[in-house]
Amino acid sequence: MSPTDRDGHRLALLSVHAHPDDEASKGAGTVARYHDEGIWCVLVCCTGGEAGDILNPAADTPEVREHLPEVRLQELEASVAAIGYDALHLLGYYDSGMPDTEVNARPDNFANAPLDEAVGRLVAIIRAERPQVIVTYADDRRFYPHPDHIRVHEISGPAFDAAGDPARYPDAGPPWQPSKMYYTGFSRRRVQILHDEHIRRGEESPFQRWFERDFPDQDRVFTTFVDVGPWLGRRRQALLAHRTQVDPEGFWMRLPDEVLGEVFPYDEYVLARSRVGRPAEGETEDDLFDGVRDADQQPERVDTLPRPS
Repeated sequence: MSPTDRDGHRLALLSVHAHPDDEASKGAGTVARYHDEGIWCVLVCCTGGEAGDILNPAADTPEVREHLPEVRLQELEASVAAIGYDALHLLGYYDSGMPDTEVNARPDNFANAPLDEAVGRLVAIIRAERPQVIVTYADDRRFYPHPDHIRVHEISGPAFDAAGDPARYPDAGPPWQPSKMYYTGFSRRRVQILHDEHIRRGEESPFQRWFERDFPDQDRVFTTFVDVGPWLGRRRQALLAHRTQVDPEGFWMRLPDEVLGEVFPYDEYVLARSRVGRPAEGETEDDLFDGVRDADQQPERVDTLPRPS
């Protein structure tokens, strides 16, 4: 029997990501864990990643460059299967590229799409899939101000509200109100731990450049830590599925999963909106469905979670 909420509806998680490969680098372990628990997991990918660079030299061939949109879609499908997403929705926009690039001026890209249109497309998916929990991005215009990541943030909050309002987007299906919305991210503490582990192992740290860019210290805002240690292998499979974006010898691959599982086995989130309450001051959650699950289906509390410092 699938896990249910307090009203008897199946539990569902919907993640909104900007490009193919974002679903592998952000929250993949969480989705793999929840999928294995029987929770319905949905991915919304807003663009096709057409403007992305080929970051793996072994995949940088004329044929791949000629067919990059098709290749990236194939990679996305392989990643989705590795993680365990139950449904994939493409929002249907072209990759916006970075500011002041040629592709950034395209009228069909995500950043240039009419906001109301993009929100409406996401509302239709929310109403069709009926998630209690939505995972999306915070408004990061300082550290990584990619137009598509900013746009994901801009449509997610309005869609969260509009999905439950029968007066909004009446042609997008019966209303459904999600209960919680989270931002996925990396705390400075997590980055420091991973950086220190590279140094301890005598390796060059790929996170050094994050500190050189003045990586922000916002650790206090993180509210939720999901233990994904046993599912880190699925994350690795998903990353490697994106062959054009992930070098097997590169950034994401250097620390073995067993090491990651020892030093920081968590996906981190900020609870941005909740209709079912919030953690008490100084406390953290270990479950995105905290306050949503049927009372008889509450998982055992993990007592080793990081606490706000």
